[in-house]
Amino acid sequence: MKKTVKVKPNSKKQAIVEQIDGSLLVHLKSPPIDGKANQELVELLAKEFGVSKSKITIQSGLSGRYKLVNIDND
Repeated sequence: MKKTVKVKPNSKKQAIVEQIDGSLLVHLKSPPIDGKANQELVELLAKEFGVSKSKITIQSGLSGRYKLVNIDND
């Protein structure tokens, strides 16, 4: 399954909010430095969807706020 994700790094809390259009708004505590926010995003999505971290890949937007994430939940 593919999800469009908007990331908000440096938030006070971790949260995943599903938007009306099916995309996700994800609040992350980590700063967007050295891939820490991307790593936290993968961990949070794996926990939310009940899959291992290796099943989640960021297909585009590694250095931006808007990302296309593939979640392999087979």
